Amino acid sequence: MEAGRQVFSVDLLERYAAKGRGVITCMAAGNDVILLGTSKGWIIRHDFGVGDSYDIDLSVGRPGEQSIHRVFVDPGGSHCIATVVGSGGADTFYTHAKWTRPRILSKLKGLVVNAVAWNRQQITEASTREVILGTDNGQLHEIVVDEKDKKEKHINLLYELKELPEEFTSLQMETATSGNRTRYYVMAVTPTRLYSFTGIGTLESVFASYVDSPVRFMELPGEIPNRQVLFELHFFIKQRRAVHFAWLSGAGIYHGGLYFGAQPSSTDGDENFVENKGLLDYSKLTEGAEAVKPSSMAVSEFHFLLLIGNKVKVVNRISEQIIEELQFDQTTESMSRGIIGLCSDASAGLFYAYDQNSIFQVSVNDEGRDMWKVHLDLKEYAAALANCRDPLQRDQVYLAQAEAAFSAKDFLRAASFYAKINHILSFEEITLKFIGINETDALRTFLLRKLDNLAKDDKCQITMISTWATELYLDKINRLLLEDDTASENRSPEYHSIIKEFRAFLSDCKDVLDEATTMKLLESYGRVDELVYFASLKKQYEIVVHHYIQQGEAKKALEVLQKPDVPIDLQYKFAPDLIMLDAYETVESWMTTKNLNPRKLIPAMMRYSSEPHARNETHEVIKYLEFCVHHLQNEDPGVHNLLLSLYAKQEDDSTLLRFLQCKFGKGRSNGPEFFYDPKYALRLCLKEKRMRACVHIYSMMSMHEEAVALALQVDPELAKAEADKVEDDEDLRKKLWLMVAKHVVEQEKGTKRENIRKAIAFLKETDGLLKIEDILPFFPDFALIDDFKEAICSSLEDYNKQIEQLKQEMNDATHGADNIRNDISALAQRYAVIDRDEDCGVCQKKILTAGWDHRMARGYTLVGAMSPFYVFPCGHAFHAQCLIAHVTRCTNRAQAEYILDLQKQLTLLGGESRKESNGALTEEDSITSMTPTDKIRSQLDDAIASECPFCGDLMIREISLPFVLPEEEHEAASWEIKPHNIGSQRSISLAL
Repeated sequence: MEAGRQVFSVDLLERYAAKGRGVITCMAAGNDVILLGTSKGWIIRHDFGVGDSYDIDLSVGRPGEQSIHRVFVDPGGSHCIATVVGSGGADTFYTHAKWTRPRILSKLKGLVVNAVAWNRQQITEASTREVILGTDNGQLHEIVVDEKDKKEKHINLLYELKELPEEFTSLQMETATSGNRTRYYVMAVTPTRLYSFTGIGTLESVFASYVDSPVRFMELPGEIPNRQVLFELHFFIKQRRAVHFAWLSGAGIYHGGLYFGAQPSSTDGDENFVENKGLLDYSKLTEGAEAVKPSSMAVSEFHFLLLIGNKVKVVNRISEQIIEELQFDQTTESMSRGIIGLCSDASAGLFYAYDQNSIFQVSVNDEGRDMWKVHLDLKEYAAALANCRDPLQRDQVYLAQAEAAFSAKDFLRAASFYAKINHILSFEEITLKFIGINETDALRTFLLRKLDNLAKDDKCQITMISTWATELYLDKINRLLLEDDTASENRSPEYHSIIKEFRAFLSDCKDVLDEATTMKLLESYGRVDELVYFASLKKQYEIVVHHYIQQGEAKKALEVLQKPDVPIDLQYKFAPDLIMLDAYETVESWMTTKNLNPRKLIPAMMRYSSEPHARNETHEVIKYLEFCVHHLQNEDPGVHNLLLSLYAKQEDDSTLLRFLQCKFGKGRSNGPEFFYDPKYALRLCLKEKRMRACVHIYSMMSMHEEAVALALQVDPELAKAEADKVEDDEDLRKKLWLMVAKHVVEQEKGTKRENIRKAIAFLKETDGLLKIEDILPFFPDFALIDDFKEAICSSLEDYNKQIEQLKQEMNDATHGADNIRNDISALAQRYAVIDRDEDCGVCQKKILTAGWDHRMARGYTLVGAMSPFYVFPCGHAFHAQCLIAHVTRCTNRAQAEYILDLQKQLTLLGGESRKESNGALTEEDSITSMTPTDKIRSQLDDAIASECPFCGDLMIREISLPFVLPEEEHEAASWEIKPHNIGSQRSISLAL
């Protein structure tokens, strides 16, 4: 690996870290805190997080040389445990980061602690929670210390090796919590064995379960080297959870994955939390030379750091290959012993190496960047893809998979992998690989997978590949057909499968395939069914319907036409073919289709109607037209005319007559009662000899004479009914009955007397409209009068009655004329008595007052020196001038102008001397000798004096007039009472 690409790098952290307190014997790290143990019994603490450092002397009060055997720190850097070994035996101490003085764990006196397992999941800064200590005599102890108590809570013996007593060299612990239950997982190693403990409850109960049952262990005896080998056990921690382990044993590095929280298996029990176990043999670390065992180890995510001599070899955990060797810059005095050991800081992700005087920091620089290549070399393709960082790396993995499958002649699988490659191989190179070996199935698979991996924006390439895949599908189908010449229903499962797959492909790619090109391809390969399927997908419904009609499948064609997005015009286009193919289904479809215009279906219906039909067969067109007329209330004359023409061709004319008599427009304002063309209907009925229908049409067109004449040819009773329809024209009605009578007389074939009796009986049916004399001209001249004796006598009696009635009416008229003459004579002698105090009804002056306007008196009958006046039978009297003024004011404008005009004419003409007898004209003179002045005066009298203005209609009409006329508004306004200024009013007190 190139220097610039080093994964692990070494830096000198501190040269003289022991600070003169002896030489470094052991080291521990956690959370940027480093603890060093020295040969003189000191612990030196370096806290790089806060930049603090202090020393702790554990040899105080102990005789002789003292040395720190082991030092341990928790992952948080707060809790520390150290063992001091000297001439006085061994003691174990606990100290907290906040304490100034350590506390001795007296119950462990004399025991050498080689290993500590921290409870990483539950430990806090204030409490260690459960901690397991492993001693050199094969015992495991539990200890719990709280910082605030300044001493340990308890120390319990958990377990002791009895079968093969060995020292415990390293410990690890993990916990998993489910609800309120905690499961413990403990791994402990000796120089030859790896023990596994697990259980639910407390640590004490977990280990108590192993007192009477065998413990699970892994034994790797091997050769036990010198004491410099620590037989370490390491857990790699990722996101506060151990994910894999490694055991530096005598036989090799035993490692594997960890899976905590798994359900216990029936065979392995609860201890089975180790997966993917492996053993790295030390012989792989050297080439040809004798295997050298590492003296210390550290574990990263993907590598083992092995201390061999004065070098650290970095071994990939997956490939088991050495990728780097780390050199250390040691002082001269330290080189004799070399690097003592390695330790790791899981919280900070750092590794350390130390010799007698110095501390070296080993940093990690993206150690997973080449893991994809490691897995790829091992043909672990899934893991390789999981570790890829960019598309080029993934392409190389896909290429390796593809080439492996290609070499194994698994071309379909190879095609799937080739399709995922986007950069390192071109599309053309890959396709040529399959074309070169004539593997069209694999090529098709490649194209389909390539479509799945292409971005939607690359429309051009998607269309090209889709079209090519379509052709490959068609080629495959053709090859299968050539291989299998059986009937279509007996084709091979492979054929049906490829057809199903091809249709699914067309459905998925319908939006990217070029429509014209694809249809041309399908047509050229003769795949009519697929062509129809694709046309349906592309909503080319015309092609689909045409195909179904050719196949005789009218119902399927109608189902297509019923779809909401199908243009309605296709209904009209295919209607002629569909109704001829299946009239019943077609008409049923028409009746359920909305917004269908029946007029546009007339060509199809006429084509169907022109074909011969069985007598008892339901005429589907008639059914549809009746549906349109009665249910849809269609008003199209073409529809009504066609239905009428079909009725006219039926043998039974009852339906035709009902149709003609039906008033379809009844209830519609300003509309006709029927919508068919009567002239066309008449021509059609005459052509088809439907005479009763013709009679009805003539009658409807008010051609009653033609209706009766035609009805007489069919049924005289029908003619009589038609003649009776005319009620408002008596002359026409009589004429029609005469036509019927003539026909009745001329058509009778019996004896003459019998014919005459029938004719006489016919006269009775006319209700007196016809007389015997009306029908006599229809009889021959040589008919005997005796035969008509009874009828003639009856007719003469009727005439005699009419003559007598007329005589009576004439006598009554003569008597009435005499009465009128007498009334006229009496009227000339009529008079009225006027009292001398009688007042004019208008001016309230005396009627008999002398003095008048001689111009206005002209033409009036004058009595002495009085003004002209009128007296009415009711007793009211008016001066002539006053009456004219009153009537003119109260009547309408036109009548008032007429009266004033007559008055003006009367004034201009003046009066001639009239022959008077006692002031009155004789009856003869009044009739024959009236002058123009008299005529005008008579007209004026009729206009103003026909009735009393106070007692007649004029007074009644005045009731509806307002009290205040519009022209009197100004006078009414003057009546309004306006309030005066209150302030200006004076109050006047009245003296009582």
